[in-house]
Amino acid sequence: MAQLGLGMASLGRPGYINLGHGQDLKSHSISAVRNNAFEVLNKAWQSGIRHFDMARSYGRAEEFISQWIKDESITPQEITLSSKWGYTYTAAWKVQTPDGVAHEVKRHELPVLKRQYSSSLSQLGEHLKLYQIHSATQESGVLENPAVLQFLNRIRQTGTSIGLSVSGPGQSETIEKALTIKVEGEHLFQSVQATWNLLERSAEDALQKAHDLGLKVIIKESVANGRLTSRNQTPDFRPRHDRLSQLADQEETTMDAISIAAALNRPWAATVLSGATTVDQLASNITATTLTWSDELETQTAKIAETPNEYWNSRAKLDWN
Repeated sequence: MAQLGLGMASLGRPGYINLGHGQDLKSHSISAVRNNAFEVLNKAWQSGIRHFDMARSYGRAEEFISQWIKDESITPQEITLSSKWGYTYTAAWKVQTPDGVAHEVKRHELPVLKRQYSSSLSQLGEHLKLYQIHSATQESGVLENPAVLQFLNRIRQTGTSIGLSVSGPGQSETIEKALTIKVEGEHLFQSVQATWNLLERSAEDALQKAHDLGLKVIIKESVANGRLTSRNQTPDFRPRHDRLSQLADQEETTMDAISIAAALNRPWAATVLSGATTVDQLASNITATTLTWSDELETQTAKIAETPNEYWNSRAKLDWN
């Protein structure tokens, strides 16, 4: 079974696209968001979670975890911190941005990599174990940019692992491309982080191949930004909701736990990231680690999947809140 980690996409900024995120934070002040993050980080640590994933675009996530590891005197040997570059946070600590202003801007270019890696290293220091391209796609051209690939290789030579995260309906093709990339005769990437959940399973063959080639496979969005939880009350999801809810009732657990357990039991997965915003959400997510995965659960949950285009079109419509 894979290990549970914690992703900080919803913990370092006041707004995010998770369903009901706006209900989870008591205040949007920097101190309130930081205190909430510390509560979740403490719960994760007490529960045995040791991998924490961030990105430069996650608001103050790197700053928060940097302060937390100092406060808790956590050494680099005790923890795995991973971060990502490629998106710049542009929301100016607002939940709703003015028309035409994005919450984050994607640029897979060498100047952005240099600037963001310097910032990540300044915040995280030797605790930083893995640095990843954020949401690599074929369209971004990042996997065909020699200057970027050379600089990533230089980072790898310092002892920091290099990975990529992928997103969109073309995840499999991007992973397949990444597996072929060598710099100075050696494969560049040592890990891949991808969306896999009960709705979006299309990348699993590529992830199996990555695993077979020795890459660490990290699963993100295992509850589909809340769409695989009881918060999803949209009419078109009702048949899937009812099936998943019935399975959760049968197992005396929650919908999110069923969804995360499915990810934890992929044979090619090393780490599954919880995206919890609150201590209660994380506690519910953690119960997935004790759920016995059965052939019956595998069969029944396989009926929930959407097509990749359906999934990513729905995700694109999620509101920042």
